Amino acid sequence: MFDGSTLIYKYDGSFEGLLCCVFYSYEQKEIPDDILPPGGEEGLFAFVKYIETDSEKARRVYESIPVKISKEAQEFVKLAFLTCAPHKERHIYQFLRLGYKMGGKVMEMLTDDHVHALQKAVHNLTFESHRYKGFIRFSVYNQALVAVIEPRNYVLPLLAEHFASRYPNEVFMIFDKSHKACLVHQGGRVEIMEVEDWEMPDPDQEEREFRRLWQQFYQTIAIKERYNPRCRNNFMPKRFWNHLTEFNPAPKDKNSKPKDKTPELKDERPTISKALPGA
Repeated sequence: MFDGSTLIYKYDGSFEGLLCCVFYSYEQKEIPDDILPPGGEEGLFAFVKYIETDSEKARRVYESIPVKISKEAQEFVKLAFLTCAPHKERHIYQFLRLGYKMGGKVMEMLTDDHVHALQKAVHNLTFESHRYKGFIRFSVYNQALVAVIEPRNYVLPLLAEHFASRYPNEVFMIFDKSHKACLVHQGGRVEIMEVEDWEMPDPDQEEREFRRLWQQFYQTIAIKERYNPRCRNNFMPKRFWNHLTEFNPAPKDKNSKPKDKTPELKDERPTISKALPGA
């Protein structure tokens, strides 16, 4: 039984698990001081409860949001969970409690600390995903398009529809190095899966040549008289540079010679099986 010390809920780190924490709180008529994912530090004198994930309970909470608050709030909570905001679980929990009392107008209550924190976090999430739609650089490996990103937020779900629509007939993979996950598109299907670790393979001769051409294009269109590094950093922060081809061209292969003609296309379906760990 809870003895009055700091009450902490711990869950499995999934969105369903967080919704189960909301369900359990109302069921037990108690308000946790914080909700922590696996690995979260609960403190020395905290009373910790481990909340098990139940799909049915999570569904009931999720479906109650548009009924008691609004459809906008339901989508807002999903986006908020993808952010890297500190204590996002606690903010989401308090946002839902307030929403159940106030209804749809909770979305406009920016004077509330929890609502304000989530609105700011979701703005950062959507802004970062928008930038990655232009900053991702694909390389060809095993006839598939492969890219690596290191976002602060979990942006893969927001990138899936954009790139699937842009490259509907291509096989591609976007590896999120920060969150150990990858977005895979193949045969018209999109899937996000957990990947412990993966490194981009060394580029072959053809890929090196394409990178060289891209860097040459980047340098050619630049106007020396308008060079403004501060402005460039505002639109393209340096934290994105590690995986931008124009700033990190492949080293020249001294032992290879450029091809005289474009290689013939092979009649085989591209695959990323060799690019994934353990395949």
